[in-house]
Amino acid sequence: MNIILLGAPGAGKGTQAEIICEKLSIPTISTGAILRQAMKDGTEMGLKAKSFIEAGALVPDEVIIGIVKERLSEDDCKNGFILDGVPRTIAQAKAIDEMGIRIDMALDIEVKDETIIERVSGRRVCACGASYHIKYKPSATEGVCDKCGGALTIRKDDEPQTVLDRLTTYHELTEPLKDFYREKGILVEIYGEGTVDETTQLVLKALEV
Repeated sequence: MNIILLGAPGAGKGTQAEIICEKLSIPTISTGAILRQAMKDGTEMGLKAKSFIEAGALVPDEVIIGIVKERLSEDDCKNGFILDGVPRTIAQAKAIDEMGIRIDMALDIEVKDETIIERVSGRRVCACGASYHIKYKPSATEGVCDKCGGALTIRKDDEPQTVLDRLTTYHELTEPLKDFYREKGILVEIYGEGTVDETTQLVLKALEV
């Protein structure tokens, strides 16, 4: 099964992707990860991407989709895959179609902006690698790591303003994909406001596994 995961940043796509991977024995293709790998491996598309990044420019759609296509041609994708982080725009979605990449389902995890802001801006991390959440997974002493006693900090990506900026970009550029895939008859919307387990049950039901 070839699946695209949609949803705002912080909606829980990464968590659900891991679960689907395990259940269906198919890989998750995360744009950031394959971009880094393609650059490291020095593939044709990887070198193209590197030249844009080193020039401080955005990597163009055709290069991103080219890297995705390179990755999808590998053996582990024969039985299906999950795309997470691509397409981000209608133009990328059309490019995927034009490259002959078949998509069976666009799975959209719906979470309100307020919930995402609460989830993401409550995250805290320690230099030792431990992670917490002020509401869902608090440390014993506020601001102090349980494991090493280090100070807990907020990652730049998790600061409220950064989260708002990312949500604005999502609504402007990525959310229109819902209508694009709805018109194709492959959009499935999942209520993602509940616990991770509740969302997982809805995802697995949609996938009929």
